Amino acid sequence: MHVIVDDSSTHKTPAVQRWLVRHPSFSLHFMPTYSSWLNLVERWFAELTIKWLRRGAHRSTKELEEATRSWAGHVERQPRPFIRHKTADEILFRLFALGPLCHVLTTQCGRSLL
Repeated sequence: MHVIVDDSSTHKTPAVQRWLVRHPSFSLHFMPTYSSWLNLVERWFAELTIKWLRRGAHRSTKELEEATRSWAGHVERQPRPFIRHKTADEILFRLFALGPLCHVLTTQCGRSLL
């Protein structure tokens, strides 16, 4: 099973490495540093922040929690796919501007994606 994770150091600890040795059917693939725009969990929190939290006035932690749960419930009741608005060519053009990072992204699976 291929598991895509962010570049957090918690995914690289000795405990995780030992677990991976004991479970050889799992393979971790790391997202590049500074690529939160690729991570849909990060996108979810960005949507929460932009569309809900910044528009509200929360006088307490409890109010903030309630607002967060309310928004999450709304998203769960009315799910919509996340649609990227850039074409593959536009994304690849931006990646090439990153230089060496582009090579990591395009050869992550052992073959070029270009």
